[in-house]
Amino acid sequence: MQITPVILSGGSGKRLWPLSRKENPKQFLSLYGDKTLLQETLLRLNGIENLADPIIICNEAHRFLVGQQCQQIGIKNPTILLEPVGKNTAPAIAAAALQSLKQEGQSHHYKGKASKYSNNSILLVLSADHIIQDLEAFHKAINKASQEAHFGRLVTFGIKPTNANVGYGYIKLSKKNINGVHSVKEFIEKPDLNTAKSFLEQEDYLWNSGMFMFQAGIFIDELKIHAPDIVSSVKKAVRNATKDLDFIRLEKEAFELSKSDSIDYALMEKSKNVVVVSFDAQWNDIGNWSALYDIGKKDKLGNVVEGDVITQDTKNSFIYSNSHLVVTLGVDNLVVVETNDVTFISSLNKAQEVGSILQSIEAGNRYEANFHRKVYRPWGWYDSIESGENFQVKRLHINPSAKLSLQSHQKRSEHWVVVNGIATVIKGDEIFILKKGESIFIPEKVKHSLANAYNESLEVIEVQSGTYLGEDDIIRFEDIYGRS
Repeated sequence: MQITPVILSGGSGKRLWPLSRKENPKQFLSLYGDKTLLQETLLRLNGIENLADPIIICNEAHRFLVGQQCQQIGIKNPTILLEPVGKNTAPAIAAAALQSLKQEGQSHHYKGKASKYSNNSILLVLSADHIIQDLEAFHKAINKASQEAHFGRLVTFGIKPTNANVGYGYIKLSKKNINGVHSVKEFIEKPDLNTAKSFLEQEDYLWNSGMFMFQAGIFIDELKIHAPDIVSSVKKAVRNATKDLDFIRLEKEAFELSKSDSIDYALMEKSKNVVVVSFDAQWNDIGNWSALYDIGKKDKLGNVVEGDVITQDTKNSFIYSNSHLVVTLGVDNLVVVETNDVTFISSLNKAQEVGSILQSIEAGNRYEANFHRKVYRPWGWYDSIESGENFQVKRLHINPSAKLSLQSHQKRSEHWVVVNGIATVIKGDEIFILKKGESIFIPEKVKHSLANAYNESLEVIEVQSGTYLGEDDIIRFEDIYGRS
């Protein structure tokens, strides 16, 4: 059987704010190495036999990020499913399973139970934001799990605990052990510290990794028994899904009717067909700043330092600089995270509570809760360099062969200056070719577009002026990316 990776990429990563934000959450960031967490998740599957193209599930706002990051690492034919609304992991995985069966041309009329099916893929369900350092151990666990899935079992992966972590759920194993595969006695919610310490002292408790493996058809059959309403709603959403460029958009009305539930609650805790494969592969779900500190490379004073940082008499701290020099003197046990619009400082043992701070920022309707100053678009990105009353300055980066939509603004004018590359500009009924150092003025209410028809990147400084400069002051007439 083929193994189809299913990558869950819909999380918001709030506990890693201010680096991770709603419009660019942690799975799309390079937090550990040169590649993003999503890219690392896909690349660590290299070497697994009979690997099919992945199915990636994300929300609509991130679709172009997913597509671009797949292209960057040579993933040419991913199936990218767009969730119209977040409904937790059970509906998301159900959508992937039904889409997999749909792509294989199966109508899925399985009834009852059997020990083996031969005509549908084995799904390997992974989160896009995990770090796994021991690839050999990871691949061995997958091979072991695939054998169990081949014979119709629902497999979850358990991680051998290394500390009394209260941020993870736990799995209690049965006594029965067949080559490292156990049946599951109990799923346990995130415990308090004393309970977690007691689990650590025993050998029959594992961290619940949130990774799974099973045949698509058997998963749907079991979900029909334990959560039939989810299957009913999601099946309709998949059946009526529409193609949107390189994406598959699940039908909104049907998907919204699905119950929001995790795969653990909806199925794994109820099924009698679940086994767990335990392994130790230096796994981490990077749930907070303390976790990132734990796996980071430390200097002789216990500091993890990233970016332009100078330390003196600094110990046991995580210091991250994104845009400018950060200097620390005489501090201990701190998290310092600098972006170009926010600086976050916390004691290391309180950093996991950043979510409570973020709630107050969201309540104040501050853009920093959801957006970075640098915002990604399907054509490239823009960085809001400066703003004030009735003006805003942006730096635009337009990828080769990319194009902004043909649009107009009701309340602002724009002045474009080319600083690198060659721009093709539509202004009203005219077309202009602008080279480095040349500029053009676009009055309000005039249709205009900006394109890069060449192989090198195009960079433009945009100066906006007007009574309103919000991103919603856009009327689109044509857009090659299908945006309304």
